[in-house]
Amino acid sequence: MNQRIRIKLKSYDYNLVDKSAEKIVKTVKQTGAVVSGPIPLPTHRKIFTVNRSTFVNKKSREQFQLCSYKRLLDIYSSTSKTIDALMKLELPSGVEVEIKV
Repeated sequence: MNQRIRIKLKSYDYNLVDKSAEKIVKTVKQTGAVVSGPIPLPTHRKIFTVNRSTFVNKKSREQFQLCSYKRLLDIYSSTSKTIDALMKLELPSGVEVEIKV
């Protein structure tokens, strides 16, 4: 086939992203394809500031943050075996996978 497959992984938990990237690399290497990555992309942080009380104490606030972690994988010299192995792969439920061919 000799085409590049780009896989983007995204999750709110960095452990899930790392484990699923490791699982993908392991299965792709078993089929004989070449893997570049996982490359960590910048972490997106969303910070929320909330008043602790509803009416008084304006200076009393709490801050929360929501981080999204991303990894990038490139697969070169893939075969039909590689694509079949990727389709059958079971990944954790908190990971968003985007595949571009």
